[in-house]
Amino acid sequence: MEYRILPHGGEKISVLGIGMGYISGMKEEMANIINTAIENGINYFDLAASEIAPYAAYAEAFEGKRDKVYIQMHFGATYESGKYGWSRDLNTIKRTFEWEVDLFKTDYTDMGFIHCTDDVDDLQTIKNNGIWDYMKELKAEGKIRHLGFSSHNPEIARRILDTGLIDMCMFSINPAYDYEKGEYGIGEVMQRAKLYRDCQQMGVGISVMKPFGGGQLLDAKLSPFKQALTKNQCIQYALDRPAVMTVLPGIRNMQDLKEILTFVNASAEEKDYSIIGKFTPQKAYGTCVYCNHCQPCPAGLNIGLINKYYDLAKSGDMMAVGHYEKLNLHADDCLKCGHCEKRCPFHVKQESRMEEIANYFKQIKK
Repeated sequence: MEYRILPHGGEKISVLGIGMGYISGMKEEMANIINTAIENGINYFDLAASEIAPYAAYAEAFEGKRDKVYIQMHFGATYESGKYGWSRDLNTIKRTFEWEVDLFKTDYTDMGFIHCTDDVDDLQTIKNNGIWDYMKELKAEGKIRHLGFSSHNPEIARRILDTGLIDMCMFSINPAYDYEKGEYGIGEVMQRAKLYRDCQQMGVGISVMKPFGGGQLLDAKLSPFKQALTKNQCIQYALDRPAVMTVLPGIRNMQDLKEILTFVNASAEEKDYSIIGKFTPQKAYGTCVYCNHCQPCPAGLNIGLINKYYDLAKSGDMMAVGHYEKLNLHADDCLKCGHCEKRCPFHVKQESRMEEIANYFKQIKK
């Protein structure tokens, strides 16, 4: 299992996490699934389910392991009826949080998220009715270790980031949404890409929801692209976006968990998502998505990382400058052999881009 370090806090988070939404079965069965995930190195769990039943199973699985797992609780997801509910009532949210920490025999959550904020009016409600103040109080008391939010809307996400108080967010990332396909494909291509870069520059980690587009990307008949992707391709795509810490597929049963865990030992070919180059809108052509389908480079350049650090540096992430400088080979080592351009599914003119990148970092050094 690979782990990534949360910039604000230093927690080592597994790149594979678990979404709670669809898990079902007897309590012992669900607890066994969660224990198996932990035994295989997964340490990050989202706690928003479609009903209350999985909570008891998670509590059983986490007992004695609270210091080994990271959990994100959603302030606004409620279960007083036994089913998932969505609330902006402060007292209801307080009762739900107290119930959750009691159930898990803890006194804090690692991540406290404003739940599912997608429009301006809702954001104003959260700020005006005391929810955000309550969460900040819990943060000051240590009952929330990191403040965050979940959203599908890049414009709203950017407004919340501007508070300067966010350490982690949950956002819907997959090829369909990033290329303006599907119900939650909110925002233009470049707007979504900029959000990920801004998160990286601000040190805000992203946990990814809906990596399979609700399962539609896995089925050619349902996919907006009319062609199926694999789970491993979707996971790798999400992990290659800037700021992403972990991907949280929803699992229903042990078979789903086993399929997700195949990612750990999957080959580069099995993770290669460059096929999405056939799906991208023309306005997205010429943009490197760091898929590394251009590899192997005859000169040995890591073309995806060089492009990624350049994009991040331009957005103001000075750490990316340091990461670039530590690479064994740099943009000015390009042989201009044309190999990468022949293979690039996104029609990126890497030869001229390598010149641009080399000149940029030379100017930075002056």
